[in-house]
Amino acid sequence: MDASDAIVIRQHLIDPEICIRCNTCEATCPVQAISHDDTNYVVDASICNACMACLPPCPTGSIDNWRQMPKARAYSLAEQLGWEELPAEWSAAQLAEAGVAADSEVGRPEPAVSPAVEAEGAFSSAKYASVLPPWSAAHAYTNLYGPKAAEKSISATVGGNVRVTEVGTDYDTHHLVLDFGAMPFPVLEGQSIGILPPGQDAHGRPHHPRQYSVASPRNGERPGYNNLSLTVKRVLEDHHGQAVRGVASNYLCDLKVGDKVQVIGPFGASFLMPNHPRSHIVMVCTGTGSAPMRAMTEWRRRLRSTGKFEGGKLMLFFGARSQQELPYFGPLQGLPKDFIDTSFAYSRTPGQPKTYVQDAMRQRSADLAKLIADPNCHFYVCGLKAMEEGVMLALRDIASDAGLDWDTLGAALKREGRLQLETY
Repeated sequence: MDASDAIVIRQHLIDPEICIRCNTCEATCPVQAISHDDTNYVVDASICNACMACLPPCPTGSIDNWRQMPKARAYSLAEQLGWEELPAEWSAAQLAEAGVAADSEVGRPEPAVSPAVEAEGAFSSAKYASVLPPWSAAHAYTNLYGPKAAEKSISATVGGNVRVTEVGTDYDTHHLVLDFGAMPFPVLEGQSIGILPPGQDAHGRPHHPRQYSVASPRNGERPGYNNLSLTVKRVLEDHHGQAVRGVASNYLCDLKVGDKVQVIGPFGASFLMPNHPRSHIVMVCTGTGSAPMRAMTEWRRRLRSTGKFEGGKLMLFFGARSQQELPYFGPLQGLPKDFIDTSFAYSRTPGQPKTYVQDAMRQRSADLAKLIADPNCHFYVCGLKAMEEGVMLALRDIASDAGLDWDTLGAALKREGRLQLETY
């Protein structure tokens, strides 16, 4: 028996039956131990140091699974990627057969970091991402339905399906309204739901849930009704430009009024807007990452329309390839300028230099510096993972150029739930 067989570890694993593939674990892991493919999210036992940073933001609890086993027998990434369910715990007999007593002391893994993290001066966005909601956020209800079994889902009826990008462009994005009838399904701005697409994958297994951020405020897409809305882009290619047909996105974009959809959730207890009316909110998003920003903006707009609401400042930095491919461009233009301060960034406008949201932020550095230093300001970032580091570096540089101590401010933003990242 190899001596390493006698070393017992608690291997960190993700339950593939419960995981909704929301990417929060991978986004918040400070040592980059978590990765994924088209099927599962997995944890590299050679990197994970059991720091627990990924546990709080997980909306389903799928991340909180551990197996006591010999270190030399740790499940490989290839094994985990092939799982449909978690393996059983090792029995006392199995441990004994491996030369390990069932009551052996379990060691905590030594801290290990990936080269990208340990490089001197490397910047990690995850270091500043909060896992706590704002102190004034309303109480969020989570996991009312599902996600482990389809019979625990709830049926919603399609009440509307409208394209919200210009017809004729490849960027086909839809605004979808789902009605829950008499079934309770309370959501807050910033929460998400899971959609269960019908059918099976290439391996004959039911499709796993797909997560979508809610695009409507807490009192519904139509105020006072038990409904909500989603912002869904029809996926026709992957991040590498290869042709694919997104299972859930195409299913949702093709739905007709009256169709039924199986829903699980709601999910999310940290990416929530502050309830305190004087809170300032800075929103940075790309594409369908606009969904939670629309929800927050609409809730503030409805409060403002009562005539008795004096809200803090709203700033929105919204990026797309072109104006024609930017969701909700028309409605955004109709919002009063004294209500929301909006900056657009387009990366594929013919004859124009590429501009990204972080570039638009730097152009407004004087205004952002004041807000970064304001303890009543909250920052929300939602969109593709590729935008995250650029946005965070822009915040850091804006603060530093203004003579502010970013390390102190960044730590405060995380500690106080004022910097929320949701990228995928």
